[in-house]
Amino acid sequence: MTQGERVKNLRKNLGLTLEKFGARLGVTKTAISKIEKGERNLTELMTKSICREFNVDYGWLTTGSGEMFVDSDEDFLARVDAILVDENEDRRNMIKTLLYASDEDIEAVSRLVKYFYDLRNDKKEE
Repeated sequence: MTQGERVKNLRKNLGLTLEKFGARLGVTKTAISKIEKGERNLTELMTKSICREFNVDYGWLTTGSGEMFVDSDEDFLARVDAILVDENEDRRNMIKTLLYASDEDIEAVSRLVKYFYDLRNDKKEE
C-alpha cells in the first residue's frame, strides 16, 4: 500500500470527506485527493500534521508498519472529534448525548443495551 493509499484508508476510517479531512489540516480537498491518487507526494510537513491531528502512528503512515493509530486516550479523543465533525447527524447527536449524560443515564443505557443483546441472543438459540 502506498502512502497515498494509507491516507485514503485513514480518511475513510475516520469517516471524513476529502473536504473535512483537508480542512482539519489546512489544505483543500483537491490537495488531499492528489495525495490519495499518488499525483502528489506526501511531504514531511503534511505527514507530521496528519499524525498530530489524527493521532496516527508515524511509522504506519510512512512505511505501513505497525498500527494505524497511536494507542492512547488522545486517539480516543481524536476519534470523537472526527465523529463530531462527521456529516452523519444521528451519529453526532448520539455521541453528544452520551458526552453530556449523567452516570445514572449511562447506567440506564447500558442496561437497555444489555437487555437488547440478551433478547437477541435468546432468539438465536431458539
